[in-house]
Amino acid sequence: MAGAPVELLLSPLSLAILGLAVGSFLNVVIHRLPLMLERRWWADVHHQLQDAASFERIFGAPLPASIGQATSGLGEAITKLTPYGLARPGSCCPSCTKPIRWYQNIPLVSWIWLRARCESCNASISARYPLIEALCAAVFAAVGWRLGAQPVALLWCGFAAALLALSVIDWDTTVLPDDLTLPLLWAGLLASAAGWTLPISQAVIGAAAGYMALWSVYWLFKLATGKEGMGYGDFKLLAAMGAWLGWQALLPIVLAASILGAMVGIGMKFAGALREGRYVPFGPFLAGAGIVIMLLGTSRALDWLGWA
Repeated sequence: MAGAPVELLLSPLSLAILGLAVGSFLNVVIHRLPLMLERRWWADVHHQLQDAASFERIFGAPLPASIGQATSGLGEAITKLTPYGLARPGSCCPSCTKPIRWYQNIPLVSWIWLRARCESCNASISARYPLIEALCAAVFAAVGWRLGAQPVALLWCGFAAALLALSVIDWDTTVLPDDLTLPLLWAGLLASAAGWTLPISQAVIGAAAGYMALWSVYWLFKLATGKEGMGYGDFKLLAAMGAWLGWQALLPIVLAASILGAMVGIGMKFAGALREGRYVPFGPFLAGAGIVIMLLGTSRALDWLGWA
């Protein structure tokens, strides 16, 4: 294995196989990370409700006994929770809770072999799992085809995998976790500083411009309407993409995301599929546009728009 040529290890086919494995892990991240965050938030709530001095500073009165009792019950509930993370507990069927054996967890293959059914309870297995695995494999292969057999292709595969996970999490929960956006931002800046991607000046300006662009739109919209049009996670996501792709890529990304988001939103409105509050998360469209610009190339995107 050690003597295998780089051209083979980093070929589109090899990267596609790697993408299947990474896609399987992304399914775990997409499902578990939001639950891990919710646990953390409840622990934060418990900690805050214990702070009687803070309560009195804010509300001008002692902490009510009823809140103290509720805090005690919440603390007991939190301590009874079993450990939960990306590695533990092992994968299991959500219907019958039977552990999933290794041969039932082979990316894409197991879903087809099991005919989309749990072997133990015959419960349906969502098609989203193999779709994410296949999409990750396709994107990894496209990165290999676009960049050729060079180690930096692995960096861009990691960038694309993070965007894919963020897009699905945001679609499900309308949350873009700092646990993913901030490491992605810093990784982009460090990759630039190491000379692996784009010049550091473009990365820094891209990160700052990406954040400030959507931050400005957020506040203009809020001042004009009194409503929040997007969340702070969108600012951080665009900042991360600016760090990886440079400030020149920001306008094509935002334009493509806005057009696609509007089209999907209109379609969902006519189909009666809009969620409560009548909103569509912006993160999936930002992430999707970022992957497209990464594969297409910023200069080519600007040429097509006539802005080169």
